[in-house]
This record gives sequence, structure tokens and C-alpha cells, in this order.
Amino acid sequence: MRAVVQRVLSATVEVNGVIVGECGVGMLLLVAVHKADTEEHAKKLAQRIHGVRMFNDAEGKINLAISQIAGASILAVSNFTIYGDCFKSRRPSFSESAGYDQGRFLFDLFIAELRNIGVKVGTGEFGAEMTVRLANDGPVTLIIDA
Repeated sequence: MRAVVQRVLSATVEVNGVIVGECGVGMLLLVAVHKADTEEHAKKLAQRIHGVRMFNDAEGKINLAISQIAGASILAVSNFTIYGDCFKSRRPSFSESAGYDQGRFLFDLFIAELRNIGVKVGTGEFGAEMTVRLANDGPVTLIIDA
């Protein structure tokens, strides 16, 4: 599994013009499932996201995890295109992305793991066309694989 992680002041995701998920200060995650991923990958990615230190401490250094930021939350959006491959042509291939059923199962497990850890998580709608809006903070953006 792979996540593009952005530190945000706020973020929303809409489906058909209706906000279905949001977060305030925290993280926007664009999450993809690889065709070879397992339940263990979903759990490992949740732990990595929870523990990554990408927030500023009192001295302005990037040194704090989301659990150390009062009221912080996550907005997680499924995005199979993250595994898009443009190496051989200008038209991306998505053959490395998991199929719908596997992708949905592991994405849902990933969300459940984050919530079990104690993080407030909003989501988009799996497989839907979505509009994502964010106020990037920093900007601080990481790619995290599991």
C-alpha cells in the first residue's frame, strides 16, 4: 500500500457536490492498494501514518506525530492512480493497482486500523469521482509505503 500524505490546515472531499468527508488540522491521505497487498500491509501503513513525525514542535522543527497534535484528524481518500505507471508510454498503466474488491477491503481495513489507534478519520467514497480541496500546511508532503 502507498499513501501520499500532506500536512493540512483543513481538507474536504465531495461527491456530486456534497461534502462526504473532512478534516481540520492534520493530514490528507491519498491511498492506493497494490495488487500484491495483504491485510498486514494495511495494518503496517496505518502504524506508519500514525507514527510519522511531520508536524512542527515548539521550536518549529518537524518533530511531532499526529497523536501529539491536539484535535488533529485525518481525511483519507482512495486513489488507485497512485500506482499509475508512465514509464513505457504517456498513457498510464494501472495494472499494478488492486482490483475493486481487494482495494476496497484493504482500504476499509486501513481506515479501521487508524480509528482503532485513536485517530479521527474522515473518508471519501471508495470508487467514486471525488473533488478534494485542501489548505496545504508547509507544504509538507511525504510518500509512505508499506
